[in-house]
Amino acid sequence: MTKKIIIIPFLFILLFPQIIFAQEFSEDYSVMADEIFEAGVVKILEQKEVIGENGAKIIQQDILLNGLEGKWENQEITYKGISEIIVANANIYKEGDRVLVQRSIIPGDDNEQFYIIDFVRRGNLYLLAFLFAAVIIVVGRRKGLKALISLIISFFIIIKIILPRILAGGNPLLISVFGSLAILAIIIYLTEGWNRKSHLAVISVLLSLVATLILSVIFTGLARLTGLAQEEAAFLMGIGQQAINFKGLLLAGMLIGTVGVLDDIIVGQMETVKRIKEANPQLPAGKVFKLAYRVGNTHLGTMVNTLFLTYAGASLPLLLLFTVKQEPFLSFNQVINNEMIATEIVRTLVGSIGVALSMPISTYLAARWLKIKSKVLTEQG
Repeated sequence: MTKKIIIIPFLFILLFPQIIFAQEFSEDYSVMADEIFEAGVVKILEQKEVIGENGAKIIQQDILLNGLEGKWENQEITYKGISEIIVANANIYKEGDRVLVQRSIIPGDDNEQFYIIDFVRRGNLYLLAFLFAAVIIVVGRRKGLKALISLIISFFIIIKIILPRILAGGNPLLISVFGSLAILAIIIYLTEGWNRKSHLAVISVLLSLVATLILSVIFTGLARLTGLAQEEAAFLMGIGQQAINFKGLLLAGMLIGTVGVLDDIIVGQMETVKRIKEANPQLPAGKVFKLAYRVGNTHLGTMVNTLFLTYAGASLPLLLLFTVKQEPFLSFNQVINNEMIATEIVRTLVGSIGVALSMPISTYLAARWLKIKSKVLTEQG
């Protein structure tokens, strides 16, 4: 039985691309970019303060760099950041910083130019990831380790299966539905085991995703959302083998954004029903449903709020439009009529409805069909 718990999810990962999307596609959709390498800041040659159009103070710098990898290793490079072009979000660098540098050659001109793209941040990110993993394992022990494995699998499915197939011209909606279901199915079976409780949880996930999908399709249509309001859409145009379906991509994002909360609600309700039945095996299914439903109501309030705050945090700059009182956002109605804001409203509310529906669905299925092992009943008798 233990082998089933481990083997089946990984077999599902391996077979998922062939079973669901039996089509050939190439991942060679990238466009050749200018050469990028890492360098260290040796010296700030000159620094100048300029005032932007909005009155903000902007620091421009000429910097001496030292290449740190490849053919650029130990080569001195000069970055000329002082110019007439004002970049509002320009970083301020100091000696000792590690940066990413892009080398470009202007067409028709053999002169090469170097631009600092950004800081090299991965060292601190690796440290934070290690700290995160350590805390999860120490606090959660075996469950924590399984949660980390589930997280890695989820990342793998999104990066290696869902996104490449969308870039290859696949239907984002279809891909995200099966991808989301695969992610939650693997997480549930890996953390909860191969049993009736997990089977019912996966069915609850499927029903909840279908409800969320239907609502997403209906209200993105009614609100006339195109998926092109986000600024990322401009960068994605022309990338990939075929044109990207941005409306489908928007719907896919709504589904994937709901997945994490669905897992918590559904598995939590399954466990609640299980404990109620263990405490009193003689309770009828209707009574078990009512008791578990009360617990779920308390949990649901926090989960919906969590989902809202997650979307609000990611869209905080957009929420500022409610307070600026400048054209074309002079009134509340004008603000919510903007497609960017309307998209976030639909995303938040549809996701919250899907989460809310998952609670009674999972509670009913568990109350009706979740069985308690005879061993438990014997021990309590």
